[in-house]
Amino acid sequence: MSIVVEQHIQTILRVVHSPQLPALDANTALIHRSWRRCVREHELDPTLLPDVRIETSTRLRECRQLNEEYLHVARAGMEQLYKHVSALGYVLMLTDAEGVTIDYIGNDTWDASLKRAGLLLGANWNEVHAGTNGIGTCIAERNTLTCHREDHFYIGNVGLSCTCTPLFDPHGGFLGALDISALSSPDARESQHLARHLTVLYGRMIEDANFMHQFRDQWILRLGTAGPLVDVCGELMLAVDRDGRIVGANTDARRYLRLLDSAGLTREARASVVGSHLSGVFGSRIDAIWRLTKGTGDASSIVTTWDGQGYHASMIAPKTAPRWQRSNDSEAQANPRKHDVLARLGGGDARMSTLLERAARLVDKPISILIQGDTGTGKEVLARALHDASRRAAAAFVAVNCAAIPESLIESELFGYTAGTFTGARSKGMKGLIQRSDGGTLFLDEIGDMPLLLQTRLLRVLAEREVLPLGAEKPVAVDLHVVAASHRDLRRQIVAGTFREDLYYRLCGATLALPPLRERSDKDFLIETILQAEASAMNANAALADDARELLLRYDWPGNVRELRNALRFALSIADGEAIDVWHLPQEILDAAEPPPEPTGFALSHSGHEPAAAICALDERALLLATLRRHRWNISDAARELGLCRATIYRRMKRHGILSPTQLS
Repeated sequence: MSIVVEQHIQTILRVVHSPQLPALDANTALIHRSWRRCVREHELDPTLLPDVRIETSTRLRECRQLNEEYLHVARAGMEQLYKHVSALGYVLMLTDAEGVTIDYIGNDTWDASLKRAGLLLGANWNEVHAGTNGIGTCIAERNTLTCHREDHFYIGNVGLSCTCTPLFDPHGGFLGALDISALSSPDARESQHLARHLTVLYGRMIEDANFMHQFRDQWILRLGTAGPLVDVCGELMLAVDRDGRIVGANTDARRYLRLLDSAGLTREARASVVGSHLSGVFGSRIDAIWRLTKGTGDASSIVTTWDGQGYHASMIAPKTAPRWQRSNDSEAQANPRKHDVLARLGGGDARMSTLLERAARLVDKPISILIQGDTGTGKEVLARALHDASRRAAAAFVAVNCAAIPESLIESELFGYTAGTFTGARSKGMKGLIQRSDGGTLFLDEIGDMPLLLQTRLLRVLAEREVLPLGAEKPVAVDLHVVAASHRDLRRQIVAGTFREDLYYRLCGATLALPPLRERSDKDFLIETILQAEASAMNANAALADDARELLLRYDWPGNVRELRNALRFALSIADGEAIDVWHLPQEILDAAEPPPEPTGFALSHSGHEPAAAICALDERALLLATLRRHRWNISDAARELGLCRATIYRRMKRHGILSPTQLS
């Protein structure tokens, strides 16, 4: 092993095993936290030279399609940034929220070297497998940082210099990252100050351009400290609807603006301006601010927040409304309902925000919708929200699980029958589920499990908008909106001959693909929303301990949202009125908690006690109990001494039947 490699490894290990080691600056603190994660959580070895992970062309295409609008807006900013840095040897990369490079601008002259270094389209720089690096650590920390040369975890990346800034959507959801990297650079990190400044500057420009694009149909209020420049570079931006409700805020607006500290508002509500009325920030209605800021550019265009902060202001009217006017037409009144009903399903995840925005545009359109997604991702919940947001909300929403109804009954259940059609039938006949959904929405769940014979009959219903009950001679006209769903790949079923191609194209006028829970960045929002709902239904305490929340956030959720709901119901039942703690969670979640990093030749406990791996050779229960008592049942201190994570301590306490004094009381 060369001296350089050995020094690099020793530097990392010294930081990993010295939690109190002070960092020189904020950037170094981010790097040190990442090194500790790489060893303790990701179980990576800095001596290795792993191959760069490149996504397949199919996976890359999916990632780009999911971020189509974001890609389009960001590309213009990247091209402008590259003009400033191309002569300095930099390349630019744009990633999605998982660290996959979905856009790239570089110099073809160094193509081979760049590819060997992983600086190319499709490269996945997630910290979990790529170690400390500009993109992966920026994503993990949600913070701008420079990862310069020896800051990288893997020795193979030490020559690179990368500066990366996170990008957020107007709702605060994480979109991805903008990175500027060089194959080689001077030793001093200060050499990257210009790169860092430009990356942050263009990152904010991309965010603001995306903001303007997404809210082009809303009023945009721009605020700044420089009066003459507020029209072109307002630092803070708010999107406001016709009623004066704030529907979006850029990063700086979310950071600096606060609501009036009213006794009627919760602490969480006071912390966010999105969703509140404009008067909660400025004490003025939107029309008053419009009159104040209609291009005068003098002192009269200054607006003041409740806490006394003054801003120069400029208002941009939506193209559909050249001047302020309150609209009373039915479509304008319906729009807030569409967005409100659907927006409740997401908590800032970029993919869900895009999907829900697309769903809102499909409401009340004469087009069938196909919802795709794994089992338990919430396909019926989305279908019901589409119904509730539409003009059909007052009529029936009829859900049919095509996989749950026996094949012998599904025809009569769907199409109904007339009196005397067959033995055992109702004497007056029965309306089928299709007829019951007349005027409303018919939701066909697991449509891929419908028998071929019935697919033919359903196709006729969709084409003719009429249904023929069993035993009837005349069809009955129906007015319905059809939403279908499946966790199966229907195209493969078409190839296999188990699903009709013509029915497929009838059903998928528009497709909405729900992401699995493990890929969503708004798990915390879902946990809190479902917990509150379940606790209210059970009249239980909705409190959740931080350690328990952390385990829920880290769990893979193979059963998706349905499994999360069941887990929270179980925890609320076991907690029996107490705040939910780790030991109240289902066993499969505890079992799936990441095990502690196995000690290697360099990762022994530095506390003077036995290394964590040696616990198995001792009386585990006695050692654990003695350690907990010595630290007065402080889980964090006990975990630190034993070289284990807190989740493992809780799991072993449960295994050995060890109860803390607080549990006993």
